Amino acid sequence: MKVAIYTLGCKVNQYETQAMEQELLARGHTLAEFSEEADAYIVNTCSVTAVSDQKSRQVIHGVQRKHPGAVVAVCGCYPQTHVDDVRKLGVDLIAGTGDRTGFIRLLEEAAAEKRQIEAIDQPFERRVFEVLPAGGLEGRTRAMLKVEDGCVNFCTYCIIPYARGRVRSLPIPTAVEQTRALAAEGYREIVVTGIEISSWGQDLKNGETLIDLLEAVCAAAPAVRIRLGSLEPRTITEDFCRRAAALPNLCPQFHLSLQSGCDATLRRMNRHYTADEYRTIVRNLR
Repeated sequence: MKVAIYTLGCKVNQYETQAMEQELLARGHTLAEFSEEADAYIVNTCSVTAVSDQKSRQVIHGVQRKHPGAVVAVCGCYPQTHVDDVRKLGVDLIAGTGDRTGFIRLLEEAAAEKRQIEAIDQPFERRVFEVLPAGGLEGRTRAMLKVEDGCVNFCTYCIIPYARGRVRSLPIPTAVEQTRALAAEGYREIVVTGIEISSWGQDLKNGETLIDLLEAVCAAAPAVRIRLGSLEPRTITEDFCRRAAALPNLCPQFHLSLQSGCDATLRRMNRHYTADEYRTIVRNLR
């Protein structure tokens, strides 16, 4: 079966698309560009804003119009949080944000049996991190390593906890194993990513935090650049700064979330820092 995938949204979605690509290839399927003719089309959606929802619908409508005889499968945050809306689109397979390997098996079933399938779970019932193959396809110098899923910050208006569930962390030994494998495959840079990586380790309840993970990953591949995804400002403690500064292959680039410079707005958004605290955090990091 020839399969094409369209990805909307964040780096985690990109990572999970790469994992699905690898699973498809491992199961004997071939990949196509989304603009090409294919037997099946996967739309990996985003739902972080109403605009994201609209873009997801536009892509789904477009592929249905251009390829009426193909299997159309939808996964990701949009069906996880708006399943009734996705049902109205008449696609062949509806799934959410979990069990990517199972999703590929369901795609095969939908194609072989010519029937509609729906597989939406309850994200807050997930307790185990789904380990997926890290990296990407051949020819890419930068790989992604997903180390965390879920979020329990419950910022005002944010839908992500309801799309992704509770925090689940990739254990350090598995992260080290995947890092070494990526280095052996020739990747020169690894981006450590997740839905909310600042909360990494919260569920493990062994005292480990993100800096412990970073020290292990950097040591596992000393010749590879390690880059961090977006961070919550609370991650940047003096201990984090001191230990991060000692990691020669950690890229000195940090993306710190800042929704507003107004304390009243930050409180209304349920952000757990003030403008002055943010300023101090950046000063310590420098």
